[in-house]
Amino acid sequence: MITSKVLYLFLSALMLLSAQQANGYLSAKTRKMIAKANRDGPYLGKEISVWKDCQKRSHTSHDRTGHDKCRYNNSAFIELFQDRRSGALWHCWKCKSIPQYRRCGHPSVLGHTALWSWQRYGQGPEDELPLESNGDYTREIGYLKFANYTANVTDGSSYDNLLNNIWYQPEEVFPINGTPEQREHAFWVSVDPLYFEISKKLEGLVLEGCINSTTCLSTTPKVTTVHRGTSASIYLDNAAYRSFIYNKFNVSPVDMESASVALICLQQRTPFIIIRALSELVGGGSANSNEADTFTSLAANNSVLVLLEFIKHLSN
Repeated sequence: MITSKVLYLFLSALMLLSAQQANGYLSAKTRKMIAKANRDGPYLGKEISVWKDCQKRSHTSHDRTGHDKCRYNNSAFIELFQDRRSGALWHCWKCKSIPQYRRCGHPSVLGHTALWSWQRYGQGPEDELPLESNGDYTREIGYLKFANYTANVTDGSSYDNLLNNIWYQPEEVFPINGTPEQREHAFWVSVDPLYFEISKKLEGLVLEGCINSTTCLSTTPKVTTVHRGTSASIYLDNAAYRSFIYNKFNVSPVDMESASVALICLQQRTPFIIIRALSELVGGGSANSNEADTFTSLAANNSVLVLLEFIKHLSN
């Protein structure tokens, strides 16, 4: 009986794939609806989600120490037919530009810090990485040495770590207007300079400071611009790594989505900006958890306020 059920599900999956093999992950009906809507395009695409701050700044009730900070977001989706793939904004819709807002700092440069070359144990900074001579990998961006974060060791004693080193790598990008099959490498991607200048006009915007009558931020929230932000497909809640990426890359906000938007916009030559609301301290908050459960809703409301104000200025 179990075998029959598995076989039935497998055959059903094959028939479904066969029926929609020409349509990818969207049905013919959905594509028809999109084509009809696109006749009134192009559109202003928007991806919705929230991120972390690694800057020495006081934004929430837990930011009183002045130490380096990273705040975080915990979910993302694209508000276009509930499609969760960033590429769908371009593959299906005529999007003129992308203001991505998060649950409210605006970084001018975004980097992706989750593409690594993991070096084998016994090798170090002076050793060439595999495929480095082909231009596939590089030692130019920098690395993280795990042994530097060994705990409970006696001062002056030698120590090592079998995990060795990870080297940060740029992404491969194939621009839409570039030479076919000719790749470019990008680690940092700049937001649109006009959008960034417009975002500075939002710095006086009044934001909400309370969730309810008893739970409020200890300082007044504000909109500001920052130099660098970074993304990785990792939920980051570790203070040691927070300090490392802040000191290594001079980044303020950290999230899981923005770099993907930035890289697709770079590939498609589409202007974009990232608007972030800082919702919790990476590796901080209470001794047991960060502030995500408390301040996410407040961050979401403030991000909507900033986005709407940005669109007003953009329209002008």
